[in-house]
Formats: sequence, C-alpha cells, structure tokens
Amino acid sequence: MNTQHTSPALHRSDLARIAIQAMRDRGLEPEFSPGALQQLQGIGAAAHEEGPHIRDLTALPWCSIDNDDSLDLDQLTACGDMGNGAVKIFVAVADVDALVKKNSAIDLHAHVNTTSVYTSARVFAMLPERLSTDLTSLNPGEERLAIVTEMVVGMDGAVSHCTVHRARVRNQAQLAYDAVAAWIEGQGDLPAAARAVPGMDEQLRTQDAVAQRMRTRRREQGSLDLETFQPRAVFEGERVVGIRQQEQNRARQLIEEFMIATNTCTAQFLAQHGASALRRVVRSPERWLRIVEVAKKYGESLPKTPDSRALEGFLARQRKADPLRFPDLSLVIIKLMGSGEYVVEPAHGEPIGHFGLAVRDYTHSTAPNRRYPDLVSLRMVKALLAGGHSPYGTAELALLAEHCTHQEDAAQKVERSVRKSEAALYMQGLVGQQFDAIVTGRTASATWVRIFTPPAEGLLVAGEPFLEVGQKIRVKLVGANVERGFIDFKQLHPGKAHAGKPN
Repeated sequence: MNTQHTSPALHRSDLARIAIQAMRDRGLEPEFSPGALQQLQGIGAAAHEEGPHIRDLTALPWCSIDNDDSLDLDQLTACGDMGNGAVKIFVAVADVDALVKKNSAIDLHAHVNTTSVYTSARVFAMLPERLSTDLTSLNPGEERLAIVTEMVVGMDGAVSHCTVHRARVRNQAQLAYDAVAAWIEGQGDLPAAARAVPGMDEQLRTQDAVAQRMRTRRREQGSLDLETFQPRAVFEGERVVGIRQQEQNRARQLIEEFMIATNTCTAQFLAQHGASALRRVVRSPERWLRIVEVAKKYGESLPKTPDSRALEGFLARQRKADPLRFPDLSLVIIKLMGSGEYVVEPAHGEPIGHFGLAVRDYTHSTAPNRRYPDLVSLRMVKALLAGGHSPYGTAELALLAEHCTHQEDAAQKVERSVRKSEAALYMQGLVGQQFDAIVTGRTASATWVRIFTPPAEGLLVAGEPFLEVGQKIRVKLVGANVERGFIDFKQLHPGKAHAGKPN
C-alpha cells in the first residue's frame, strides 16, 4: 500500500525540485552548460538578413495560436483566397538556425536533451529562454526570419501544391487555443488581439474551415482520432488550485492540421532534392492481432492485416458509444501500436510512413525552438534552398535518429512522472473525500481507477479482487504521496457496482 505523505504541504518549488531530479534520473540536463550561457551573452539581437532569396512577407496577416502560457512561438499561419474554393495556406516556422549554429555550445546542449520538457512547475527549455521566448520566437510585432511553406488546399481538403522558401515575417496577433476555439464555436467573443487586426476574424474563419476539410480527408484515409488522459495542475502563484484535463478543440485541430501538412511538405521537399532525411514514423503495428482481439471484446471485427481506416472506424464508433471509457481504450491502442520514432530514410526509398496519421511522408519541422529534429530539418532545408549540400551526412543522421528517439522517450517519462506528483499535490487536500470512479486497468496484483472531478488516476488499495476494466465504482481517497506520485483509493460498498453518473 502506498503511504500517505504527512509532512507539511508541498508547493510549486517542491515540484520543481522533483522535476529536476526526474530529469537527471533520465539522463537529461536540467541546466545549461557554462559554455552555452557564455555564448548567450554574446547574442544581442534577433537575426537580420536580407537578399533576393529572402521574401518580405511582413505585411501578411500572420497570427500565432498556442497555449495560454506558451512563450516559445515556433509558427505563424495566414491564408489567402485562390478562387474556386481553393485557399493558399501560409505557415511560417522560426529560423532558429539563424542564431543557433550547428555545433555551437547552445546547439550542443540542445543536442543532449533534444526537446523541451514541460511540467507545470517548471519548463526545461531546449534553448535558453532569451532565445526561445524572445530572439528566436515569432513574437507579436517583431520582424523575424522564417522558413515559409505555402500550400494550396482544394475543396476536398487535399494539398495540390506546396513550395518552401525563406522570408521575413511579423506576427500581428498572439492568440490562444481555448479563446479562439470558444469564438469559432460561438461560445465567446473574438479575442482582443484578433479584433485589433482588420480582417483577422475572416482569416480565422477561413483557416478553421480549411483545417476541418483537411481533417475530414485524413480521417477518411485512416488517421486515428485518439484521446489521451493527461491532466495538468493549475497554479495560482505557489499554490496548486486544481487539476485540468486539456480538451481537444477546433483551434487545436486547426494548428494540428496545418502542422501535419507542413511536415509532409518538408519531407517531400527534402526527398525531391535528393536528401536523406530524419523522418518521424509510426510503423504498421506488429501487434495488430492484439488490436483485433481488443476490438472483438467490443463486438467489432477488424481485418487480420493492419488497416488504419478500419481501426479509425472502430475508434469513432466507440468514442460515440462510450465517451467515458474512450481515453482508456485510446491508451490501450497506443500501447499496442507502439510509439513513434525517428529514422533516416533515403530520398528515393519506400517510406515507412506514419500509421497513426495515415501519411506516407512525414518529418518533424515545425517546432525548432522546442525539438531538435525540427532544427536539423530546418538546417537541411536552408542548405538546399541556398543550393548547397546537406549539413548532415547519412551516418550522422542515423546516430541522431536513435539519440532523439531515446531522449524524447526519456522526456515523456519525466513529464508523466511529474504529472503524477502534481496530481498527488492537489489530492493531498482531498484525503477522506469520496468520488465516482471507473476501473482503468487490472493485473493479477493491482487495480487502477480514474476519478472524474477532479480528473486523477490512482491505485485501488482496498476493494473487490475481481473488478472489470470499465466498471464504475465509488471510492474514497485514502492517501497521496507527492514525492513518489502515488494516489491511493479504497472502494466503498464492495460487491455493489456504482451505477450513478460521474460527479
């Protein structure tokens, strides 16, 4: 049985300490090296470059849409009407390489971690914050260098043409997902930053419409619409005041569709120029027959060979039939599919593809402030646009692929473990209270449950021995250990399943 934490209440600073230790335990560097900090002192301003190969696109109605608290702005979007229902989508990605050169001290630190690690208590940025949130961030009102991908999207949601080039851009409106989604869905006002830019409302309406067409097309081709359970702590100063599950919404879908399309265009651009590339893949599931068995338990039949369209159809029906249990089904499918990885693919080989997204050509290229593979892709694109050779050889890319896959996995484990400690910190104050719950997992020796309000998961330390996954029960919170991220529940009224609605 996990032990209830009985020492004085812990705060945000304690979670930051826990996160730092988790970083070190997973082989990640929580602090920048002296060399990186020394290099940073010599960077006084954002990069500026002009020439015929860099277009001036500062007049386009660019906007960023990100999380409420995001300061590292990697991409901007804009659009223009092409007639006959076609729309040109512009995506600008920050030219981080303009200030962070390969093998510089800052680059070597980024190479160690390969990604920013996000916890509620502290963000462990891949690049120093003076760069990632300022000098290499696409901040509102600031002129910045960028790689711009232009894509023509038809009425059917298909990208018929795309080009990649360098440009200067200026963010005209910094927006947040939830506020934009509320406005799109008629549940809120147009955000003030958008109201201040003439025509931005029409820009957002058009981008949303195009993204939904692209999303429909991908779903029809077998892109999997999964829902994972990843609640985050909400802080007011040092105090944790709640736990909130991030909801999918139209604004997140807008950015997701445009980034997937941009990553596909980047992969195709590199292949067309004969360059081996660092691609992001999710292989066709080796454990497909296990997925078939899972579907059979729900009364559904899937083909004996991997078929993403059939799997997406099954998932869509289950989301509609049982939304309460869908996150748990999603997690089972994700585990059976296997995680994504980075691989090196030659320009003219048969691509492995991304099974979950139902795309053949895919790389990571849209977040160079946050992910190292994106910075690698950006450098390769810039070199090819300049008529040069790739700055990375095939053998070097192969080492990078393995390293980035390993470090990304480590970063995700850090984020998961700290999320558990965040939840335990909030739940400490609720010990003794009762909740409606659903059984989410069971082994021979343990049973896990999820409560609904607040959204949290934990171990059932006392209750019936043979509860079924998906069964609803009533539980009492009996312990919360912040240091270890443990939350313990006891079943109330064993022998009687709880039939009420979640509170």
